[in-house]
Amino acid sequence: MSIWQVYRGLSPKARIGVGAGLLLWGVVGLRLSDTAEEKLGYKATEDDAAALDRLTPKITVVERQQQP
Repeated sequence: MSIWQVYRGLSPKARIGVGAGLLLWGVVGLRLSDTAEEKLGYKATEDDAAALDRLTPKITVVERQQQP
């Protein structure tokens, strides 16, 4: 049985509980990840930020001519 079939076999209340648990897990991970990075010494340096900025695509807006 696939995970999707097992999920579909759960009662509606159990599915809500699983969904809420996954959402809570994601929110906790997002909230704690920055703190954990700082404590473990994985904070990005200025050089890392500059290198990432150079790799970020730049968007240039070009005006189109109006068609008659």
